[in-house]
Amino acid sequence: MTSPPPLSGIRVLELAGLAPGPFAGLLLADYGATVLRLDRATPETHGPNPPPPTRDQLTRRKSSIAVDMRSPGGLSFIKALVPHVDILIDPFRPGVLEKAGLCPKTVLTALNPRLIVARMTGFRRDGKYAQMAGHDINYIAVSGVLSMLGREGDKPYAPGNILGDFAGGGAVCFMGILLALIERGRTGRGQVVEANMVDGSAYLATFPRLGRKNWSWGGERGRNVLDGGCPYYDTYETRDGGFMAVGSLEPHFFDALLKGLGITKSDLLGPREDPSTWKELRELFTKLFKEKTRAEWETIFDGTDACCTPVLTQGELEEQGYDQRPLVTLRDSPSLAIVSNAKEEKDVGIRAAKGQGEGVEGDGWNEDGLSPGVGGEVVLEEWVGWRRGKQFEVERGGLVFKEGSKL
Repeated sequence: MTSPPPLSGIRVLELAGLAPGPFAGLLLADYGATVLRLDRATPETHGPNPPPPTRDQLTRRKSSIAVDMRSPGGLSFIKALVPHVDILIDPFRPGVLEKAGLCPKTVLTALNPRLIVARMTGFRRDGKYAQMAGHDINYIAVSGVLSMLGREGDKPYAPGNILGDFAGGGAVCFMGILLALIERGRTGRGQVVEANMVDGSAYLATFPRLGRKNWSWGGERGRNVLDGGCPYYDTYETRDGGFMAVGSLEPHFFDALLKGLGITKSDLLGPREDPSTWKELRELFTKLFKEKTRAEWETIFDGTDACCTPVLTQGELEEQGYDQRPLVTLRDSPSLAIVSNAKEEKDVGIRAAKGQGEGVEGDGWNEDGLSPGVGGEVVLEEWVGWRRGKQFEVERGGLVFKEGSKL
């Protein structure tokens, strides 16, 4: 029998931001938490004609309220709400909450000793970069990770903002929140979780960092086994402009690759383990893959152990109806579903992998975003029974707490 997602009943107040903070909130929402985003107040918020959605696209299953933290009424509203919240996500630079009168260590946790305050920064909270602005590329740059990414003889190459913002940032923050929830289950106390993209990204690079001292990653950038230096761990263009990904590291996988390419070891210039042969081997592979289309290579390698697969684009996957799935499968208490047809799946294991309940509009391929102030008042009533005109009012588009009202 399927149980509700593991974070059902958890209340999250997500202070509005972009990328890592909202991603942590999205993960919490997918696993059952109710996430309420706190946006900046404008004259239109909480009115009959809400403003357009913000740039944040990570809004699945979230609602919004708008509050001016700089106003006394807005500050009072937040302080009144904090005792009813399990997790607060802070995406700001160091010192912003403190300046607003919401210091996590002296104010927020005093209002709610069970509160988990998840603080997400780019740089570390100490050191010369602490007060500087930055983006993903800057954080992975000072973590040492960016220097390891890129082709031989070329400049370092940033892999979009996946490594810093989302892997080393939002996902690591989510992990910290889960650890704090486990600890709270033992002690009854919340705590401050401090995640930053420098340390998160550096930790994710533990394997290549340690590999610098041995064979696996001891060469210059782009000359190692897993960073584009090795010809049997690389991508190759096909005749029709597509690409195939090759990861034939083990000898028996490499043998299967050669078989699919229609060659034998006698066609090679030397042992594959010898880096001095890699240039010629890459030239041979490049020539061979250009002789067939990607579809033809798929026909050859599908179902084999050659570790050779097509490089599929996001557009292709969407056109093919690829079902987006949650981060990890929990067999007995799955995440909430992303795609609308998940509950129709007959296989129990696949159904758990797809998630439970109704999917979301767009099936994980499209997100209309969330307008500030939309849906949040319903959540407030569900959480604590608050209603406009009783516990709070709207002033200049922001919610303010009515002093003396009954909680």
